[in-house]
Amino acid sequence: MCDEHRTEAAPPLSVARRRVRPRPSRPAEVRRAVERAVSERCRATHTPCDAQALSDALLVASELTTNAILHGGGITDFHVTVEGWGVCVSVSDRSAALPVARTPVDPHGRWRTGGHGWPIVCRLARDVRVTDLPSGGKRITAVVPLS
Repeated sequence: MCDEHRTEAAPPLSVARRRVRPRPSRPAEVRRAVERAVSERCRATHTPCDAQALSDALLVASELTTNAILHGGGITDFHVTVEGWGVCVSVSDRSAALPVARTPVDPHGRWRTGGHGWPIVCRLARDVRVTDLPSGGKRITAVVPLS
């Protein structure tokens, strides 16, 4: 998905998804929701949480949230679920534009700040999907392995 964008129609929401209300509007709120979901899963299954895997999931959630705020017109929805081997983070925004990785240097040879979020998501997530939403905008879903 990260090398070539694939879009698909939005599937109906699964009952197993956790909707965070009120909708997180800042990366810190999203990170707390992801940490809570992973911790609850670890407690329920009596398995230790892998600190590095949790850190990766928190970073992906933070980057998706930041990108939605900076480039997507704001967060319109957020879901986090822990399924089997990974944590699934979905962030929706108002923009239909697909994410792109920017080159670190501008056309004049100057180093740019930022532009690292999408490559980080692509590097840490096992599965990344961009879904067009019927009401406009898109949902980006990334599954980060927990082990």
